[in-house]
Amino acid sequence: MIRPRLLPALRRSAWLAGAAAGPAGAAEGASPETAFIGWAAVLLVAGFAIATAVLLRRQRRLADELRTTRQEAQSLADLLDVWQWRSDAAHRIVQLRPPQGAPAAAWTPPPQSAALWTHFRSADEAGLRACLQAHAPLADLNVTFVTPDGQTANCRIRGVAQSDAQGRFAGYVGTVRLLGTAPAVAAAADAAAEPAPDSERESFSYTVSHDLRAPIRVVEGFTKILKEDYGRLLDRIGNDHLDRVLGAAARMNSMIDALLALSQLSTQPLARQPVNLSQLANYVADDLRRQSPERQVTLIVEPDLQVQGDPTLLRVVLENLLGNAWKYTSKVREPQIWFGRDPAQPGLTFAVRDNGAGFDMRFADRLFGVFQRLHSAADFQGTGIGLASVRRIVRRHGGDIWAEAEVDRGACFHFTLGK
Repeated sequence: MIRPRLLPALRRSAWLAGAAAGPAGAAEGASPETAFIGWAAVLLVAGFAIATAVLLRRQRRLADELRTTRQEAQSLADLLDVWQWRSDAAHRIVQLRPPQGAPAAAWTPPPQSAALWTHFRSADEAGLRACLQAHAPLADLNVTFVTPDGQTANCRIRGVAQSDAQGRFAGYVGTVRLLGTAPAVAAAADAAAEPAPDSERESFSYTVSHDLRAPIRVVEGFTKILKEDYGRLLDRIGNDHLDRVLGAAARMNSMIDALLALSQLSTQPLARQPVNLSQLANYVADDLRRQSPERQVTLIVEPDLQVQGDPTLLRVVLENLLGNAWKYTSKVREPQIWFGRDPAQPGLTFAVRDNGAGFDMRFADRLFGVFQRLHSAADFQGTGIGLASVRRIVRRHGGDIWAEAEVDRGACFHFTLGK
């Protein structure tokens, strides 16, 4: 049965087919070949009209869904209790929006072409600019916030780099929280980093496992539906955007898993016993070689390193330290990693040394923070929680950990384990 909406298109198709057939097609006694050509033209044009109508209907539906998504995003932005900011590729503030309920003076537009560091004044402005130039995430940086109306306040800023349709850097988007109320994720990270009563730990684990994962599941689920049902209607750039959303959801799930693991490290009882660190390090090295059989890495482990500690937790330490050394030497022509005693340090001190990417010592204080990264995720993947886990385990053993490095000349992590 032909739908009423398609009848005008079919009538036009029939008329076009008759016109195409010419006088011969309209005359009585037209040849079968002429009649066949006329009807073939009718069917061809009708099919084209139907396909066009279906495509237009799907495009309208997709446009409606995108409009709804934008409205929902705007509604969520209206509910945030933090300032929201956006910068362009030259690190100039182009949007600075106060939270709902802010006084009228706070809604003053930011000055045109104002650099980001004029609004967010850091004691280490050079370090802030270096992060921006590297397009690295800004994770809970403490700065002095200068509002558009000239007021100042101590605050904590966050920001992530954005890309345009061609994959080029397009600036940052982020939030500003005035100090005095801790961000939810930062509070969760602090709770994960310190011991807590069982009831609080269980509540924290439930919140992270369920409440934080719920919106991620929604984003991931609807993005998959959009890609499966409408991906063929989008161009390469549109599909790439959907893939980026799915990738971000997967990374967030990985960060939640790491946060839960860190919480368990904080409460898991220590099972002290004699541990052969050399043996553990060789097990870790074998795993790394199996995961990347194509890499030729010189990995030297000093033999017979004996300590007292929890073997399970100490393996986590070596997995993170040797794993980082393995990762950050991936772009070196002749990668070298060494683990053993550090005779240059007092007492029984161990070290993991490599000749990889290294890092700027100006940012060393951020190294062991939760979700803190000194390299772009595009260059080296990771959740930014491994070294926080290492420090937590080492300190539970009565020791400490610190690092020395130089950009493009490797890094060395020293640690002790107490007595």
